[in-house]
Amino acid sequence: MIADFARTRPQQLALDDGVRRRSWAELDDRVRRWARWLRDGLGLAPGDHVAALIGNRAEGIEGILAAIHAGVWMTPINWHLTPEEIAYVLRDSGARVVFTDAEHEAAARASGCPTVIRVGDELEGALAEASDAPMSLDGPAGGNMIYTSGTTGRPKGVKRRPAPTLRQALEGQAAYARSIACDGSGPHLVTGPLYHAAPLMFAIYDQACGAPILVLPRWDERAALHTIIEREVHHTHLVPTLFVRLLRLPEEERAAFRAPALHTVLHGAAPVSAAVKQRMIDWWGPILYEYWGGTEGGVTTFCDSAEWLAHPGTVGRALPQFEVFAVDERGERRPAGAEGPLYARHTRTEDLFAYHGDPDKTRAAFLDRYTHTLGDVGRVDADGWVYLTDRHAHLIISGGVNIYPAEIEAVFVEHPAVLDVAVFGIPDDEWGEQVKAAVELAPGVTPSEALAAELLAFARSRLAGYKVPRSIDFEVALPRTAAGKLYVRRLRDRYWAGRETRI
Repeated sequence: MIADFARTRPQQLALDDGVRRRSWAELDDRVRRWARWLRDGLGLAPGDHVAALIGNRAEGIEGILAAIHAGVWMTPINWHLTPEEIAYVLRDSGARVVFTDAEHEAAARASGCPTVIRVGDELEGALAEASDAPMSLDGPAGGNMIYTSGTTGRPKGVKRRPAPTLRQALEGQAAYARSIACDGSGPHLVTGPLYHAAPLMFAIYDQACGAPILVLPRWDERAALHTIIEREVHHTHLVPTLFVRLLRLPEEERAAFRAPALHTVLHGAAPVSAAVKQRMIDWWGPILYEYWGGTEGGVTTFCDSAEWLAHPGTVGRALPQFEVFAVDERGERRPAGAEGPLYARHTRTEDLFAYHGDPDKTRAAFLDRYTHTLGDVGRVDADGWVYLTDRHAHLIISGGVNIYPAEIEAVFVEHPAVLDVAVFGIPDDEWGEQVKAAVELAPGVTPSEALAAELLAFARSRLAGYKVPRSIDFEVALPRTAAGKLYVRRLRDRYWAGRETRI
């Protein structure tokens, strides 16, 4: 825990965003003061809500740590959202305070949130005057309330049941880190935005074991590789889109990369092509650890590189606190190897969640009191290995046949001209839907009819005919979240506008 490390290694590095550096002693002092200020200075009670609309900087880590210690809920907000969407999240969350920076201050102040506090001089002045008395370890613990990405509709805040006490929350974080191959043995590099659950919370958990956190201000392939080498990074988290971008670097740059200290690269949040993952293992070694789950239940399945190589395409087996299975259209369990919507049953009731302020959506997510949907279609084999087909919401039904875009996308991304791809259904008067591909080309590649024909022929040589897209749109950039998830609705809506139904 931070207080322990502040006593045993006070001057060693605990947090560094490239501009602001905190030793363990400094981080402990700031978290204590920030937590006390939330409770005493701002008058927040346990269970109240605050939010953060800031970039990748040290305060993003300090804020969530302070909220946990103060017993309040912290919602990091996606700063890619429109001002209206930001205002919606702040209203829906019930945040009484939002912390922001200069870059995002205008959106924060336009949101209608009662109190807007700018990090920097305003925050530092408040912390200087706040009490440095630690919060009781036997008091209530707070947590994060992350909003779902909302790629197909309005996002909702996910509240996972907090630990009964702060002591149990902090001990639980360290135990959780060790279960996902993070042991606090060295620096943890944050490569994604701090508003996304995975890069934020994996770093928080690892720090509970003693890992100093290094925060990249933004993603850059060369900067990431340089940091991993120079700072002797032990653990990090990447999304599959970043794998593709790393593999696009010139061969001589990739060959020069040596990082013997790096031993845990977590990845998940979006599907990964088997070919891409194999190339990453060939390059970086068997240090990739794949997880699957969601904001709602956290990491649900897990596998290391050796397990994945023995079971290509798997996303792992369920962690001890879960049981994963597929169901049929009646909600009955399907036999091993049979495909269907996937559900996770909690074996520990403390891991259950609810959607903030939306009991109807919460009920709809659960098959029974302890079993909730994961939103994906797939299968579980006889040995418990889970394989995904696609997101259920992305299903294309053409002529009564189910088509899953992830399989098609995995083929397209293997073509050297393709940097990114999205596959989705568009209206077809005869078939109901037809398959459409939207392609973002690699740098230096020019779109043309000839290239479109080449890509379709490439897909046809690897896929059944009915799965091959009927047409291709070339896009300057595909709309993805920082977690790698596609905003499919932004691509589909242009084709479904004006229709009574959208499949």
